[in-house]
Order: sequence, then C-alpha cells, then structure tokens
Amino acid sequence: MADLQVDGDELVLHLSAVEKLEAVHGDLRAPLSAVRAVEVLDDAHEPADHGIKVGERLPGVSEVAVVRTGGERLFAAVHHDTPRGVRIDFEGTRYDAWIVGAADPEALAATIRSARS
Repeated sequence: MADLQVDGDELVLHLSAVEKLEAVHGDLRAPLSAVRAVEVLDDAHEPADHGIKVGERLPGVSEVAVVRTGGERLFAAVHHDTPRGVRIDFEGTRYDAWIVGAADPEALAATIRSARS
C-alpha cells in the first residue's frame, strides 16, 4: 500500500513494488511549499474514475495510475481497503494533485497541514 510521509521539507509518496509495476511509476516527491490544499475524501476512488489513465484501474476497487481529467494531471493510489483518503493539491509541480487512500485520512491531512506551517 502507498505510504505518504513528510520527509524534511518534502512530501513523499512511497509506492510498494507492486504499485510501481501497476502504475509504471516510481515514488513521488514534492516540496511542502508547493502544497496548496489538503482535503479529506470520503470516496477516494471517485476522482480516478474519470478521464484517461496510465496504470492499473479496477473501478471502485483499485486505482494506481496517472489520470488526466478535466484539464488536470493527477496521480492516484487508492485500494479497496482504503476507500477513504486525501487529495493534495499542488502548484508548480508535475502533478496538479495526488489522491491517496488512507486508513486515517483525517490524521494524515492534519500531519501534512502541520508540516506546511
């Protein structure tokens, strides 16, 4: 399962070996200064259900992919056991947002918000 962590002045999304194969992608990094918003999602699958995907997608079950939708470029890492999650919006990075499933999205969002201050 993807693991989102604060590492110094960066936000890092560590992907498992299987997720790296599914998404044809490595771990992601972004400066905390690029974070514009953090939102808790009750349905983290929904943002990845639209648009063009490169990676693995089983609707409502698992999305580990780059998604182009509505003029945005997203990276999604959401699984059936983590249907809730966070959306992190960025400015000036390769992706407009990351959508990440999480067991406790409220705590994860609070950690990211706290690290930004």
